[in-house]
Amino acid sequence: MSQNVLVEKFKEGYETLFEKNWPFWVGGILLALLGILCMALGRPWGVAGGLRVWGDWLFYTIGLYPDPPHHAFFVSNTAILTWGLLFGAFGAALMARQFSWQMAPTLELVKGFIGGIFMGVGSALAGGCNVGGFYSALAAGSVSGFAMMVGLLIGALIGLKYLLWEIEHITSKPPKQKDKEGGFDWKKIQPWLGALFFLFLIGWAYCLSTRALTVPGNLMLLAAAIGVVIQRCRFCFVRAFRDPFMTGEAVATKAVAVSVMISVIGFLLIKWTRADWEMVYVYHHWIGGLVGGVVFGIGMLLAGGCGSGSVWRAGEGQIKLIIAVITFALSNSIFKHYIWTKDVAQAWGDPVFLAQATGYFWAIIITCVVMILWWAIMVWNEETDKLTMV
Repeated sequence: MSQNVLVEKFKEGYETLFEKNWPFWVGGILLALLGILCMALGRPWGVAGGLRVWGDWLFYTIGLYPDPPHHAFFVSNTAILTWGLLFGAFGAALMARQFSWQMAPTLELVKGFIGGIFMGVGSALAGGCNVGGFYSALAAGSVSGFAMMVGLLIGALIGLKYLLWEIEHITSKPPKQKDKEGGFDWKKIQPWLGALFFLFLIGWAYCLSTRALTVPGNLMLLAAAIGVVIQRCRFCFVRAFRDPFMTGEAVATKAVAVSVMISVIGFLLIKWTRADWEMVYVYHHWIGGLVGGVVFGIGMLLAGGCGSGSVWRAGEGQIKLIIAVITFALSNSIFKHYIWTKDVAQAWGDPVFLAQATGYFWAIIITCVVMILWWAIMVWNEETDKLTMV
């Protein structure tokens, strides 16, 4: 095979991996498999916990909190998952030549600010964001995950109603674009920077392993892989809850439903072999999941990104989502520290592990049936538009 043919084959492969968006269903399957690997290491995939660590350390540093946080800022299992997600999305954006500082209109920046606060408070109530409180919670057999799913649907409807009202009554001016003529087009070197960045992450993980921090290092690489997947698929849970009611499209809904079904099989098989892991990611009452889901659902519609979606878009340089991530982290930390304390959360009721009541087999069947029903209703709506609000 000639050198020119090899170069062309490499370009085609690179374009497929880093320039064309991956199908949503591929993202759903890969997220499930990567999430199961995180679970096998003892820390299911989540986002809100890592963001709270950022907020906790900031408030401790400025003297608002008297005691240092329980989790290390970088290398704790909780924080490293969120760092890895951000790093993976940033690296993938570089590889795809898609990283740039993207300004938004003033109203959108305000919505990012407010939406981040709503998501921070909602995730504290629910025990996690769309990932930890819904996706990983369902996979882990937490009944609160079903409650948050209902709350997210309600919150998404409320948020969508506001967005439709905004479109009719408020005119938003686009931000002024700077003239880039004559400047250096650094997108040409972004793939090289992205490759170097991923090599750095691998080297960092190796260094962590030499310091007896193998698990955090592996979790960071898995989270970075998740960041790559969701950036390449443009995977955001907002679409699963919003699009059926806005456009009638159910592509994201079907992908999330399939992903949950794969995840619950993997998670509960792991728990079945590890009796001491039964309550992993099962620590919130269903009322908190329901109320938190409503609050979070409104916030993610305002921000234009869920917990994971906001982080990966921040990794692309979107200013609105960077603001949303910051206010998410700060509001979650404050609300959890002063209002939704452990004692208050426990007073709302005990968490429920579905498999304890039904057995592992039926817990998997029940979760899959709920996902199939969700899928079927949204597919029916695709054909009939009965639930579409636009």
